[in-house]
Amino acid sequence: MATMTSLIGLINKIQRACTVLGDYGGEGLSLWEALPSVAVVGGQSSGKSSVLESVVGRDFLPRGSGIVTRRPLVLQLHKTDNGTQEYAEFLHLPRKRFTDFAAVRKEIADETDRITGKTKQISNIPIQLSIYSPNVVNLTLIDLPGLTKVAVEGQQESIVQDIENMVRSYVEKPNCIILAISPANQDIATSDAIKIAREVDPSGERTFGVVTKLDLMDKGTNAVDVLEGRQYRLQHPWVGIVNRSQADINKNVDMIAARRKEREYFETSPEYGHLAHKMGSEYLAKLLSQHLEQVIRQKIPSIISLINKTIDELNAELDRIGRPIAVDSGAQLYTILEMCRAFDKVFKEHLEGGRAGGDRIYGVFDHQLPAALKKLPFDRHLSLKNVQRVVTEADGYQPHLIAPEQGYRRLIEGSIGYFKGPAEASVDAVHFVLKELVRKSIAETEELKRFPTLANDIATASNESLEKFREESRKTVTRLVDMESSYLTVEFFRKIHFEPEKNPTGPPNPNRNGPPNMDSYTDNHLRKIGSNVSSYISMVCDTLKNTIPKAVVHCQVREAKRSLLNHFYVQVGRKEKE
Repeated sequence: MATMTSLIGLINKIQRACTVLGDYGGEGLSLWEALPSVAVVGGQSSGKSSVLESVVGRDFLPRGSGIVTRRPLVLQLHKTDNGTQEYAEFLHLPRKRFTDFAAVRKEIADETDRITGKTKQISNIPIQLSIYSPNVVNLTLIDLPGLTKVAVEGQQESIVQDIENMVRSYVEKPNCIILAISPANQDIATSDAIKIAREVDPSGERTFGVVTKLDLMDKGTNAVDVLEGRQYRLQHPWVGIVNRSQADINKNVDMIAARRKEREYFETSPEYGHLAHKMGSEYLAKLLSQHLEQVIRQKIPSIISLINKTIDELNAELDRIGRPIAVDSGAQLYTILEMCRAFDKVFKEHLEGGRAGGDRIYGVFDHQLPAALKKLPFDRHLSLKNVQRVVTEADGYQPHLIAPEQGYRRLIEGSIGYFKGPAEASVDAVHFVLKELVRKSIAETEELKRFPTLANDIATASNESLEKFREESRKTVTRLVDMESSYLTVEFFRKIHFEPEKNPTGPPNPNRNGPPNMDSYTDNHLRKIGSNVSSYISMVCDTLKNTIPKAVVHCQVREAKRSLLNHFYVQVGRKEKE
């Protein structure tokens, strides 16, 4: 029983949350409809308010003539431990406790006027009130405006239908338990509450009949036939209630004394004495609570399923609009790091193929770099004229004896220098791709959309890191090119066989015009030198075509994956220490 009582209390809390969630979407409303609740239905002046106050054991509802309840009142009762102080809380006044129930009555009236004004109009916006007391049972009751037949002065002609439509919107729900209030001094056949209950619940499975004002019936008459179910049968027993008289209200007779007086009335009544154990407001509260337990037992699987579904929907919505941010610095730091991790995850997915963009880096190595290498001006640098000039200048005043080694070195070094341009261009191209992926990842990280300043800080820190990676990559590829110039592959040239030149025209002519020391440099010999250098440069080109991408990936892509936000983490850590 204790476990079920706790579950009823949990249902009360869920219903309270559903009203809040209903303001933001359909999830709260759909869950509200699935949870069992008790709607109090009756005509004006039928004693609805007195029944509610009797169940609660407190005088807290506004009173007056005509239509007093002009907004639905969702009343959630929470049983507390014996000896604890009673108090009330309104949903629209969070964290404010009311221990004076006269102030509760005034706040209900004031909150009603805030929506409807000082008129006699109605509103379907509910007032949420929770009462915590050791004298109640865990229960949710909904007090609805009293049904009426005619509009009075100051009311619209449609108010009769408006009130009925509002009442129907609650009692038509299959999980709504109907508490139909009928005064004993009125023929049950004309009861507004029974009429509407019969229409929405023809089998009577969801309807509890309550007869009020038994003490005000004409002498010689009684409501025994109604209470015993002979006049109108329901699936559940009828309950009789004796409300406080107006004189008791004027004398401020408390509800505990009123309950005692009610018990004495039924126990001493010749008409209702045999029914005394099933009469009164205390019995009604227990009866409703027990029935609510039975309904909850039957509905537990579907309620749990719907709660889980609603939690998933709300979590998805929270993820979309953003979860609350804690106020303490530690929790805020954790939130920042969580968003950084989310961004980093998206960025890595771009690089590693989960998202588009990383393939563009491969395009730099597979298309852009080879195309740039093919466009290098080796033909001009190794032209016959330039080879002759470089070799001659390298010899200086002392011509070479066997092979123009210095000429070879100068031609090779000059050719290798051209590789720096494509190498640095590859570095810049990959840097541009990484910057673009940072921008796209920032835009695609849902968690950052709520925090544009943080997103901008992360983007700035990421780009600063990428700039450092680019500088390191540029130094590395330049070093690779310089390494090729620093030490030539000797084995390559040792394999070259220089055949002695044959002069088909006979011995050299001393009278031949031309530059000095160039007699032995035939065109074929110069072409051979250019060809040898070109072959060596081709070998170097193939090597760099493989090593430049490796250096770029190592210095830029790999570091971006490993430590893109390290600089940002350092900045955040410094601010945390300040």
